[in-house]
Amino acid sequence: MLHELDTALRALVERELGAGSDIEVTFDAPTKDWASHRNRPTIDLYLYDIRQDLGRYQFGHVAVRNDSGYVAQRQPQPKFFRLAYLVTAWTQRAEDEHRLLSTLMITFLRHETVPMDLLDGSLAELGLSIPLAVALPPPQDRSLSDVWSALGGELKPSLDLTVIAPLLPERAADAGAPVKAEPVLAMARVGAADSERSGGRPVPEDAEHPLGQRPPPPVTQPRVVRRVRNRR
Repeated sequence: MLHELDTALRALVERELGAGSDIEVTFDAPTKDWASHRNRPTIDLYLYDIRQDLGRYQFGHVAVRNDSGYVAQRQPQPKFFRLAYLVTAWTQRAEDEHRLLSTLMITFLRHETVPMDLLDGSLAELGLSIPLAVALPPPQDRSLSDVWSALGGELKPSLDLTVIAPLLPERAADAGAPVKAEPVLAMARVGAADSERSGGRPVPEDAEHPLGQRPPPPVTQPRVVRRVRNRR
């Protein structure tokens, strides 16, 4: 999922910069050693934090149907993760870096979600929107100055880009076989040798089965007969 999202973000930035731009888009950690080897204008989107978005946590399962329309498997609901990118621009002049950051701000504000035509792989198969947010206040337990200190680099203007991406757990439980016939009910009288049987009819092939199963037949309540003795 992460590499698919990197590909989509790279395509979004390159499309906004234009086809003739010579600006390189990378996802490297902006350390001091990395910055010293930059010899061309660069936009860096460094992924520095990954957390599960508990506010979007969902319980339950998703039904997976086969070609016949029956439920074949049940998969867990997608999990959503909040990804934080440190976005920086690297050129020879501070004015050029500010110009690039301004272009990126306009780009991320224009697109509230990652464009669907840029998604590929599992992100495209899920068909869920991926929200984008830029320059939001960071959580109390995380500040950009701490990130720069951990990288060992010098503090410079940057954007904090937040992306919420879904991930479908790769585990599934096989569903039981579909019901092909009505249940058989056997009723016997107390003390009697004979019994009555009903049900067991096959389910028609053209019967509607939106859930892959037919509902059970209605349960009839036994009739209670009360005998009243005449008192003499």
